[in-house]
Amino acid sequence: MSKQQELEKVNHQKLGQELELFTSMEEAPGMPFFLPNGMVVRNELENYWKQKHAKAGYAEIKTPIMMKQHLWEQSGHWDHYHENMYFSEVDDQKYAIKPMSCPGAVLVFNSKRRSYRELPLRYAELGLVHRHELSGSLSGLLRVRSFTQDDAHLFVQRKQIESEIADILSLVDEFYQRFGFTYKVELSTRPEDFMGDEKLWEEAEKSLENVLKSKGMEYQVNEGDGAFYGPKIDFHILDSQGRSWQCGTVQLDFQMPEKFDCTYIGEDNKPHRPVMIHRAIYGSIERFMAILIEHYNGEFPLWLAPQQVRILPIADEHVEYAEKIKQQLENEGYRVGVDARTEKVGLKIREATLFKVPFVLVVGSKEVEAETVAVRKRKKGDVGVMSIENFVANHLKVEMRE
Repeated sequence: MSKQQELEKVNHQKLGQELELFTSMEEAPGMPFFLPNGMVVRNELENYWKQKHAKAGYAEIKTPIMMKQHLWEQSGHWDHYHENMYFSEVDDQKYAIKPMSCPGAVLVFNSKRRSYRELPLRYAELGLVHRHELSGSLSGLLRVRSFTQDDAHLFVQRKQIESEIADILSLVDEFYQRFGFTYKVELSTRPEDFMGDEKLWEEAEKSLENVLKSKGMEYQVNEGDGAFYGPKIDFHILDSQGRSWQCGTVQLDFQMPEKFDCTYIGEDNKPHRPVMIHRAIYGSIERFMAILIEHYNGEFPLWLAPQQVRILPIADEHVEYAEKIKQQLENEGYRVGVDARTEKVGLKIREATLFKVPFVLVVGSKEVEAETVAVRKRKKGDVGVMSIENFVANHLKVEMRE
């Protein structure tokens, strides 16, 4: 099989249809519809993200999808990002649908008087955003118009910049290791269309460089590719096909706190300007899912699999036992299905294999009598007949930890 044929076989759009994960419809071009199986994967990604961020000291927020146009003029997005935005009018007032979540996080910060004792203040948001992409550039989940960014915005004192970025780099590494990704790092510097003072840009670039060096991370410098408000560190993950994808990013921003007059009261009882750190790890849930689908060739690890176990009763008289096992496994938190159709068990096994179900349990008269299950594992086939307790302890629990 040629390299091109291999890539076509693992195409996420093809697999997305076969595994019933997501679909696209002409009624909403570039705005994917997630099907029940896809929502399982998506929810597991979001739950993992929430757990890790809560543990790392982030507070989760949610900001509006649509806000008044003057906010985007104040933030600088109107001047630098206008052509990629969608607009609306409500009660004779102009609004913009958010292309990113940072101005909303700034408004949350400014909603009350802040003290230096609160900093660093870490806000995390799974923010639904919309960006206008040309119809010809749309591609499955990789290039869309509506997507959820796994944003975080940190408000810090200048002396906290490098320690906070170091912690972010550790968190990024933890995430990518969970999915088996290796990655490359890129430092992007001041673009031609930049906002703010050159000296602040130099200070920001130096801070990012210091952290990368202190952590001993190899990186390449990408001259002039920073965001309009600040330099950034980008993470390019390498998938199982050897392809590189830009996902995570850490951006240092002295500009937006200035534009929105963000302040905190320092130890000297005087107002000071915080520095803002923007960062994402997945990049977007949709794009990361597309990469994962192809990275795993649809064979998700057990914790991500839409259906973790499928039970196949051989005949109608075995369905009741299959349902009993299903209930037992669901009580322990696993996602289980029963194929109770009056089809030959060989057909059921083939269909479960095509659907890439991690574990298939076949039950017939012998299994009902002995209260056991015949276990088939994805890619390995038969692994033996055992009690349900043995199956849970030595297969499900082991793979959930991997």
